[in-house]
Amino acid sequence: MSGEHHTVIFVPHARAKLRKWRVSTLQIRLVLSAIALLLLSSAFVTWAYLSNSVDRSEIVRLRSENDSLRSVNEQFEGSIRDLEEKLSGYEDRTLQLAIVAGLDPRSGDSGNGEAGIGGDLIPRGEVDPLTVRLSGLDDQLDLIESELNERTRWIAATPAIAPTNGILTSRFGQRRDPITGAPAFHGGIDISAAPGLPVRAAADGVVARAGRIGALGKAIYVAHGFGMTTRYGHLSDLEVSPGQEVKRGDVIGYVGNTGRATGYHLHYEVHVDGKAVDPVPYILDGV
Repeated sequence: MSGEHHTVIFVPHARAKLRKWRVSTLQIRLVLSAIALLLLSSAFVTWAYLSNSVDRSEIVRLRSENDSLRSVNEQFEGSIRDLEEKLSGYEDRTLQLAIVAGLDPRSGDSGNGEAGIGGDLIPRGEVDPLTVRLSGLDDQLDLIESELNERTRWIAATPAIAPTNGILTSRFGQRRDPITGAPAFHGGIDISAAPGLPVRAAADGVVARAGRIGALGKAIYVAHGFGMTTRYGHLSDLEVSPGQEVKRGDVIGYVGNTGRATGYHLHYEVHVDGKAVDPVPYILDGV
C-alpha cells in the first residue's frame, strides 16, 4: 500500500505545458502528517498564549491589590503610632493634673496606676494595649475631674476676703471686755467701719440664721460646708434670709451697732468644725 504511486498533473492554461508529479502514498501521508502536526502546534501555541495572557492579567490585578493593601497597612500603622504618641502626651498632662488635684500617682488614688506614666511605642498591629491605656486614661480623668471639682468647691467655701473695709480694733482671743472691763474670751474680730458700709459674704454658702441673735444684735450665720461657718454681728440691716444661697462678695448686710456694742463696727467670726478660730488668717486681701 505504501509502495503505490500517484501522478499529479498541473495544467496552467490551455496552451501551457503540462506539469506532472509522481508521488508515493508514503509521501502523501508524510505531508498530511506534517500539516496535521503543524495545525496541532499552532493550536497549542495559541492556547498557551491566551492562557498566559489571562494569568498575566490576574497577576497584575493581584499585584495592584497587594500594593493597595500594603499602603493601607502602612497608613494604619502610622495612624496607630501617631495616636500612641499623642496618648503618651495626654498621659503626661494627666499626671500633671493629678498632682494639681492632690492625687499621688504612686498610690492607689491614681486609678489603675497605668495612666499618666507614658511608655514605649506599642508593637505593630497591637491595638488592645492602646485600648487598655485609653480606658485607664478615661478613668484617671474622671477621678481628676471629681477631685478638682471637690477642691474647687472647697476653695469657694473657704473664707478668703475681708467682710468689710475698716480698721481692726479688737483681735481674736483673750481681751478685756469693753463694757465690764473684766477679762473675757473674744471669739472673733471687730472691724470698726462707717455706719451703713456694706458687709459681704466671705465665701460661698447658705444662710443658716438671719435676724436678732442675742448680744450680736442683728446678725447673720452663713454655713459654707466642709465644716466651716462665718458669723457677722451688730448689723444695722440685713439683705438675706435663712436658706438663701450666697456667693463670695455678695452683700448680706450693713455695718451697725445693734446688740451689745459700744459703737459702729462689724463683729466677724470664723468657725471650723464647730470651733471658733482666728479669722485673720482667712482674710487674704487685708482688712
